Amino acid sequence: MTATDEGDASAADADAVDPDEVRHVADLARVDLDDEEAAAFAEQFADVLDYFAALDEVPEVADDPDLVNVMRADEVREGLSQEEALANAPDSEAGFFKGPKVS
Repeated sequence: MTATDEGDASAADADAVDPDEVRHVADLARVDLDDEEAAAFAEQFADVLDYFAALDEVPEVADDPDLVNVMRADEVREGLSQEEALANAPDSEAGFFKGPKVS
């Protein structure tokens, strides 16, 4: 890529995400942004899109490698008794953890 191409790519990236689009998404998320923040986020989003574009250039792998389980085998071990598990619980009822009601 030449210096001219890089300049063209930067110009295209600047247009990739408009600060108005950032403000629209921020409004949907109920986030207040000033003009400076919207411009900064637009620039950051353009960078993210550049990274995705770079991933598009990565060649696909022809075949999947053989997968090998590198995790340890599960071992049965003695766990906590019900009494031990509930020992530090702020509240319990009939042998179960008790939490606040959810409406």
